[in-house]
Amino acid sequence: MLKRLRIKFIAVIMSIVTVLFIVIFGLVLHFTMQNMERESEQMMRTMAFRPPADASMHKPDITPDNIRLPFFTVNISHDGEITASGGDYFDLTDTEMLEKLVDTVNASKKETGILPDYGLRYMKNYRGHMRSIVFADISSEKAMIKGLIRNMVIIGLIGYAVFFLISLLLAKWVTKPVEKTWNEQKQFIADASHELKTPLTVIMTNAEMMSDKSYSESARDGFTKNILSTSQRMRGLVESLLELARLDNNRTQIKCETVDLSKLINDSILPFEPLFYENDMELSSDIDNDIKVSGDRDKLRQVVNILLDNALKYSDPADKVTVKLKRHSSECILSVAGLGTPLTKEERENIFKRFYRVDQARNDGQSYGLGLSIADSIIKEHNGKIWAESENGYNIFYVSLTM
Repeated sequence: MLKRLRIKFIAVIMSIVTVLFIVIFGLVLHFTMQNMERESEQMMRTMAFRPPADASMHKPDITPDNIRLPFFTVNISHDGEITASGGDYFDLTDTEMLEKLVDTVNASKKETGILPDYGLRYMKNYRGHMRSIVFADISSEKAMIKGLIRNMVIIGLIGYAVFFLISLLLAKWVTKPVEKTWNEQKQFIADASHELKTPLTVIMTNAEMMSDKSYSESARDGFTKNILSTSQRMRGLVESLLELARLDNNRTQIKCETVDLSKLINDSILPFEPLFYENDMELSSDIDNDIKVSGDRDKLRQVVNILLDNALKYSDPADKVTVKLKRHSSECILSVAGLGTPLTKEERENIFKRFYRVDQARNDGQSYGLGLSIADSIIKEHNGKIWAESENGYNIFYVSLTM
């Protein structure tokens, strides 16, 4: 899928480049040809309307400065006599050729035009009883246009190669987030399938054993309890998956209100104190008063509960977990620190991924590795930041929110 997406992206880019090259080069060629034709006709018009040379007064036929193309003029008297004058580039003694040129021009109704067979541009001029036709050689124009086309082809090929390489790099860069999401989705499906497979196997096994008449009633009651407890754990997993799906699709509405975060954290700590006590752990807090943020009260409480539950499960027994909330300029930072096996850099980066569990051996079957992923999604919804650090043997989870 990603390969096809990259190919489509490159095809779109190269199609746009093709259209741009055609338009740009076409306009350059068109305006260049127009300018050359305009300059040529202006030169011919200058030659057509200049006063004729007066041989009796010994005035030479001076060519104006703006004449840059080889030219000659054919004069036709009222009795049909043809005389030619002009540059030194043409053989004006070939009367037969001059007559062919005049006949070809007379056959055309246009005042100006091109004789492609002769490589000449002409312009008719009427002066009293005398008619004249100015001819200009266009071989240099053809050579210039040919050179221009050749240069544009070379530039186009080089530009194509450059844009193709750029489009390859862009395709890789643009599809990188898609590739990441795609891989995460595949991993998510694989992990979810694995997590659902285990409880389903337990339920099916216990259901089969319940149907076996050889087991006693007390044993069947045990199978029923196993099915119920496993179903409850599966329900918790499905609810967590649905919560993540809603967060990913922004289907949950954030009830923005002013939340007293200090009071919310203190209230959240109270139900956890007996749980920490039962595990011979101490739960202490250092909360600054009157810290208020804008957000969803229930979702922020959910984040605090996830962090406390995570500390309860993965901190070393008979040790202390510390919860702090401090002001830092326009932000407030919540931290939950507990002594435990230091997290590596890779683990700190992956710990917020779905179904990721650092210590598989300490998994009690109640945790599916989704809590921190949900907390990460909620904090992102609040335009905050959540991250983990390891200092002096303590694993510390930080949450930063704007006050």
